[in-house]
Amino acid sequence: MSEPRQILVTSALPYANGSIHLGHMLEYIQTDMWVRFQKLRGNQCIYVCADDAHGSAIMLRAEKEGITPEQLIANVQAEHSSDFADFLVDFDNFHSTHCEENRELSSLIYTRLRDAGHIATRSVTQYYDPEKGMFLADRFIKGTCPKCAAEDQYGDNCEKCGATYAPTELKNPKSAISGATPELRDSQHFFFKLPDFQAMLQQWTRSGTLQEAVSNKLAEWLDSGLQEWDISRDAPYFGFEIPGEPGKYFYVWLDAPIGYMASFKNLCARRPELDFDAFWKEDSKAELYHFIGKDIVNFHALFWPAMLEGSGFRKPTGINVHGYLTVNGAKMSKSRGTFIKARTYLDHLDPEYLRYYYASKLGRGVDDLDLNLDDFVQKVNSDLVGKVVNIASRCAGFVHKGNEGVLVAGDAAPELSEAFLAAAPSIAEAYENRDFSRAMREIMALADRANAWIADKAPWSLAKQEGKQDEVQAICAQGINLFRQLVIFLKPVLPLLAADAETFLNVAPLTWNDHLSRLENHTLNPFKALMSRIEPAKVEAMVAASKEDLAAAQSTVPAGNGELTKDPLSPEVEFDTFAAVDLRVALIVKAEAVEGADKLLRLTLDIGDERRNVFSGIKSAYPDPAKLEGRLTMMVANLKPRKMRFGVSEGMVMAAGPGGEEIYLLSPDSGAKPGQRIK
Repeated sequence: MSEPRQILVTSALPYANGSIHLGHMLEYIQTDMWVRFQKLRGNQCIYVCADDAHGSAIMLRAEKEGITPEQLIANVQAEHSSDFADFLVDFDNFHSTHCEENRELSSLIYTRLRDAGHIATRSVTQYYDPEKGMFLADRFIKGTCPKCAAEDQYGDNCEKCGATYAPTELKNPKSAISGATPELRDSQHFFFKLPDFQAMLQQWTRSGTLQEAVSNKLAEWLDSGLQEWDISRDAPYFGFEIPGEPGKYFYVWLDAPIGYMASFKNLCARRPELDFDAFWKEDSKAELYHFIGKDIVNFHALFWPAMLEGSGFRKPTGINVHGYLTVNGAKMSKSRGTFIKARTYLDHLDPEYLRYYYASKLGRGVDDLDLNLDDFVQKVNSDLVGKVVNIASRCAGFVHKGNEGVLVAGDAAPELSEAFLAAAPSIAEAYENRDFSRAMREIMALADRANAWIADKAPWSLAKQEGKQDEVQAICAQGINLFRQLVIFLKPVLPLLAADAETFLNVAPLTWNDHLSRLENHTLNPFKALMSRIEPAKVEAMVAASKEDLAAAQSTVPAGNGELTKDPLSPEVEFDTFAAVDLRVALIVKAEAVEGADKLLRLTLDIGDERRNVFSGIKSAYPDPAKLEGRLTMMVANLKPRKMRFGVSEGMVMAAGPGGEEIYLLSPDSGAKPGQRIK
């Protein structure tokens, strides 16, 4: 038997500026299944990750929320950790890039690159926000497209005509942060000399480290000639200061991949048997794999290996790239309720349903994966409940009733047992190659054969016949042993089902090699239902809940406040259209939180001759809704009633503010009375 492998595995670092959604979960579930397979096979496989916690976006969001960046990233890390744990993603360590290990390693790698002559400096002209006192990244500049004259376009590309350009080419540029007119200023920047590694990268990207499609894509960059990479940003910036360069900070994408090393180093400090150098030194015999999405290939397969090469560390053994997630054949959509957060899914459905569906769709390539919700329900119910769990539920009762729960010895179907054993190497190969869909097809083909054999033998009919009890026990013992092998093959995908099955089977945690043995003269524990069918209504409720955020956002009218928004102004409307809006003074008779909704309050409004029920997304600003009772506000009284998950909303109250805790209900002047129309 070969020696156990030493493997270090990472997933791309989630950005600490938002919630995890099902598109993110595709990657972490894929990685976790591969890691669990390696551990099941007896290999030493370490899985580390971290929150990507630096950058201007985090700094600005923290400022908006009135907290420090450190508080923001701690809050987000707690949320991310909870989501991953509940989706059964079993990190050996989940850390943060904002840590001392990362500061030290980033400084070490930078200074090694600098001392080896791989860092250049030169002056760069950029837009500067004089009100905010900061240089502006392209996404923080808006203006008129220089090509088609479309207004309100970002600083690097036009969403209307598709043109790309430099921010300095924008007409009438404005800061998307403060609204101020930016100024052009010069600043000294630091650059990583990526062209120094052109020859190495041309060889390395064709060495089998990457999927062929990814290598071909990278060849486009390499063939056109690599450019130096700007790795610095000016203060104010939330990140690590460049050693010896006050006011200059590492660009977030420099220290983010170093976060893989930092998370592992943090783990090594708590696990003495792990040696950092054994995994990261240049001549390391350990294996290193990154799982990433296709949108960040250039950072991981060009910049990152070049940084490692230039600073004396090892390069990845493999970079495994996956495609995007679509839902029902289209890009995830908030308006359709298909932009589904991890927590929203978990509020309605079992995490193993999604783990299995992803496994059934994930191949080795970089193709996008579609989560078709109807197919999702059908596949889980058919495969897991109707095939795998069905075997145990069919056989367990007869074993308990007819033989006090003891499995008899003997093999009632040698040819079937041999087929299961013969399939194991192919299934293992599929797992190893990340061809999960092939592995699931082969496993379900075995489940079909087992079910067909049991149906043919029909122990439920034999149990009614005199003198057939031994045959019934032989059939059911065989069925339970086949079920046990299926559980072993599925354990990387369905760890909870496996744990529950191990309890039923009355065995220690199963390993891959356990598929080579049988349970004979062995007592089972009482059988309990291992998995229930998906109810379509729960999927519908999840989709409805995912629309809630959009509904909450639409139930208030934001004020113009210079916040970074995609569409700050709606198209102009005619005066007659605006005049048709019936604005009324309303008395808040009752205000209460909506059970099951994160952002909504239910308001009972008196508008003179009637009362209305209105849902409004202002809960974050009014945590004690009772304090609103007795106040006057303004509402759109002739808005068409809207059916929501929690009831019908019969209007819309008027509010302003940037969001979060800063939302303010608009109130009429003193002397106004409920029902009065606002002219």
